[in-house]
Amino acid sequence: MELKYTKSFLSRLEDIFAESDFVLRYEKGNFKAGYCLIKDMKVAIINKYFPLEGRINCLYDILRGIQINTTGLSAKSLELYEEICKQEQPQ
Repeated sequence: MELKYTKSFLSRLEDIFAESDFVLRYEKGNFKAGYCLIKDMKVAIINKYFPLEGRINCLYDILRGIQINTTGLSAKSLELYEEICKQEQPQ
């Protein structure tokens, strides 16, 4: 899957979080990876000063590393989430 660095693609990634039980927040912080993931509370925090490309990369990495209950996802979001999950994990 090729990542598209556009605002519409960012919106599609954010929609997955909005339709799931995870909360997505943009806040300032010094995260080593550019984001902080609190799995127990199902919260993902992205550095709000990241440019568009950085935000997309962070959301993509987070979605590859978490399990989302897909029952609440729309058809478009489910298709994108499944495509992201099929990608090979980095080693």
